[in-house]
Amino acid sequence: MDFSKREFSKGFKFWLLVWCLGLVGQLCWNIENQWFNTFVYAKIAKNSTIVTLMVITSALVTTFSTFFFGTFSDRSGTRRKFVSIGYIIWGIFTIIFGLTEFTGKILNQNPGKYTWLAALLVILADDIMSFFGSLGNDCGYNAWINDMTTDNNRGQIGASLATQPVIATIVGTIVGGFLIGTNDNYQRLFWTMGIFVISMGFLSLFVMKDSPYLKPYKDGSFWNQFSKVFTLKNFPTSKELILVCVTTALFFIPFNVYFVHMGNWLIYYMGFTPDKMGLIEGIGLILAMFLTVPAAILINKKRTPIVSYVAIFMDLIGVFTISFLVKKNSINTVNVFSLNNLTLFIGVFFAGSGYILITQSMTMWLKQLYPENSRGQFEGIRIVFFTLLPMIIGTIIGNIVVKNGAGTTINAYGIKENIPTSSIFTWSGILLFPSLIPLFFAAKSYYKRIK
Repeated sequence: MDFSKREFSKGFKFWLLVWCLGLVGQLCWNIENQWFNTFVYAKIAKNSTIVTLMVITSALVTTFSTFFFGTFSDRSGTRRKFVSIGYIIWGIFTIIFGLTEFTGKILNQNPGKYTWLAALLVILADDIMSFFGSLGNDCGYNAWINDMTTDNNRGQIGASLATQPVIATIVGTIVGGFLIGTNDNYQRLFWTMGIFVISMGFLSLFVMKDSPYLKPYKDGSFWNQFSKVFTLKNFPTSKELILVCVTTALFFIPFNVYFVHMGNWLIYYMGFTPDKMGLIEGIGLILAMFLTVPAAILINKKRTPIVSYVAIFMDLIGVFTISFLVKKNSINTVNVFSLNNLTLFIGVFFAGSGYILITQSMTMWLKQLYPENSRGQFEGIRIVFFTLLPMIIGTIIGNIVVKNGAGTTINAYGIKENIPTSSIFTWSGILLFPSLIPLFFAAKSYYKRIK
């Protein structure tokens, strides 16, 4: 049936897909970022290098997948198939990732001897999952959202995209913690999430429609068009685009210094169980979520740089509060709602607010600057600066900090274990200051453009 972009982009089916696909995608990324690292410590080995390699290879695979399928999507003139296929396989491999727990149990009957073989299987499963996750979410869903955005729904879509990561982080943290529970039942978490993602893939298969204005865009052969994005031919023409990307990368590099290890810090250093860890992060993020409303108002009033400045300063307050004011738990402070944990909640709130506000402001700022004919490929540019560079650089720095921290010990089997300490937050705060420099110049370009 013929339909117009305007008619479909304001109907029930459209908003059902915007929210269902967006939320499940953000939930799955949150589960990967939040719980995969604690899964490795609980089921494979307390080795920060395994976590670092998993994060880096996953980022590389995600970036390649986004560029590859982004080019494919632009050339084919469709997003729907990429969403459906990507989400279904993404969900399947989320379940498969969890099943590596049983391989770990078999191989770890001889502790230390086969640990790296178990780790290799975990890393491989994560990489395959990320490859298809990027196909469905980055190349399919995000490009489809760009295609369907009009002047009439831009504000609503912006609010939806800003709110979804917040809701997903809260739900993924709190519910994920309760699903895992005190007995480290990760199977319950990964099966629940995997089935949820698969169901959304089938929903898109029957409900989603491509924009009628989306046409195949071919620029020579596939590999010629694919390689052009790496020459960044269009990229340097926008000074503002470069500055926004660099600012974002300089924020998320220190973010990944601590966030990759934060779950293991709360569990193995501070002494909380996974369900209590989920409460600590979730409550702070619930409170931080209310800041998206005034932030959205400022963004709609063309004050996006102000939101970005606030985000950086709130994050600085948060990480330094945790670093200098939060002390290692005694038996009395393992109770989540003990007054002794007040500074921890304050620190998580401010750090979480910084993360939420920078994601909200930079996502919408960057999407305004995409070239119209290469939105699929330019999702790859976003991934480079939002994900690839921060994850590689940030996790390498974080791994160095953890391995050289006071939490490195030798267990009963003579194997070295790396428990993160509060130094990850100290270094994150120090490394965050340089992000203010490109943001200053990005703001100048922004205000010049909107005039």
